[in-house]
Amino acid sequence: MPHKHRPIAFFLFLLTLAGACQKHRAASASARSYRIGFANSAPGPDYTLYMQSLNLWPQHSDATIISTEVPWDSLLAGEDPIAYVENDYAGLVSYCRSKHLLIWVYIDPENGLNRASDSDPLVAAGRSIAQTAIQQLYRRFVLVADSILQPDHLGLALETNLIRIAAPDSIYQGVVKAAVAAAADVRAIDGKVPLSVSVQVETAWGKLNGNGTYLGVDQDFADFPFLQELGLSSYPYLGYTSPGDLPLNYYSQLVTGHLVPVFVSEGGWTSANIPLQNGQAIQSSLALQQSYIDRQGQLLDEARAIGLFQLTFTDLSLSGFSATLAAGLQPFAFLGVVDTAFTPKPALEAWDSLFHKPLEAGH
Repeated sequence: MPHKHRPIAFFLFLLTLAGACQKHRAASASARSYRIGFANSAPGPDYTLYMQSLNLWPQHSDATIISTEVPWDSLLAGEDPIAYVENDYAGLVSYCRSKHLLIWVYIDPENGLNRASDSDPLVAAGRSIAQTAIQQLYRRFVLVADSILQPDHLGLALETNLIRIAAPDSIYQGVVKAAVAAAADVRAIDGKVPLSVSVQVETAWGKLNGNGTYLGVDQDFADFPFLQELGLSSYPYLGYTSPGDLPLNYYSQLVTGHLVPVFVSEGGWTSANIPLQNGQAIQSSLALQQSYIDRQGQLLDEARAIGLFQLTFTDLSLSGFSATLAAGLQPFAFLGVVDTAFTPKPALEAWDSLFHKPLEAGH
């Protein structure tokens, strides 16, 4: 990837082999413990494309996730967070509820495309999540989002283990302090919504910013004691060459000794080769992406997971983004189960084989 600290969450804020068929139909016979879905995404930042996507991905979902950075620029400019949430998210949530989708909301207080840094608008303003006033803005935004959107699940920070490794300690400690305080704020008015943060799975296994030695996430459980479930961010093509290389306990190992459910809050496997800025390149294909989703189902079953989300339903057309943003998005441009023209890729068949499994009672 162009930068080892670049996951995918932020950009969403700006915006189907006969043998295989037989295999997928056989897999569909068993029930699943997890909800499945996407975030609302499109090939580019275009309203018509968003609406086209919004008419399609709910047909392959029984849940959705809103995963977004705090809108720091708007909040710093004085915009009322109530008006922001109502204008930007309430309509989408209402539409998704009309489609009987459960709602996950994940709010990122840090930088979704560069875990070594504060969010870009904070940097531009000379501010930091390490500052009490900025933490208070975040806490207010979280409380408003929970109150208005009333999500079924709420996440208060993303990829915390990667932040701890990549960012200055002041930023990590600011995220910890803000998230813990926000959890208390939410609990004062909402005793129902399950609270969580997400961790970066490849980092936990030592595949990013490590030497391949398993690190785990016990520190995250210690630092965020409010955890009732754990989100997993996983882009394993950044550390493995084949989906078959992923150990069966790839997810379940992370919560050994912790009685909390897990869900994949973001992730995927690229369907195309990626030339990376550091001179390394990732080799992949449509078949590998399809194989990954098959493997994903096995990992989810092993972990008795409660959710699976891809932030991208479609591939991304990088020409529609600024050069800087396109460079950050490049490693994640081919994660969609449809391409930029909304044409199904083989991965969609694999995805639907998971989706068409009956959902276990109580999930």
